[in-house]
Amino acid sequence: MSKAVTKGRNSERGAAGSKFLIILAVLVLIGNAGFNFIPVAYNGESLKQDMQTAVVQGLAMPGKMSPVDMVKQRINTSIQSNNIPSNAWVEVKQVNNIVQARVFYVKEVPVLPFGIYNYHYQFDYTATPTGFLTKQ
Repeated sequence: MSKAVTKGRNSERGAAGSKFLIILAVLVLIGNAGFNFIPVAYNGESLKQDMQTAVVQGLAMPGKMSPVDMVKQRINTSIQSNNIPSNAWVEVKQVNNIVQARVFYVKEVPVLPFGIYNYHYQFDYTATPTGFLTKQ
């Protein structure tokens, strides 16, 4: 009786190993994508925070140094420390007694191995000071 039951299920034999390999390959691809993308996204968010801090400090800074120059210097320091591409476009300007900073760059992130697919991470952020310093 047991031979008759297993004889009709030839297509079900050996499927666990192949399913395991497929799942393992998918997990490796997801892990590779995360391993390559997460540091780039983290550096972008760190740059956003540094830009926000720089424009607030530029607005509140007394002294002889121009707020625009100080903000530009702090952003360039942050660009170097966060592994941002050197061709990043930086614009710092003073608008209505506040300092605005804008940074734009595109960085290529290899999401799939062997150059199969590269994601173009696009960073475009404008930092303006917020809070009690901007209220008239």
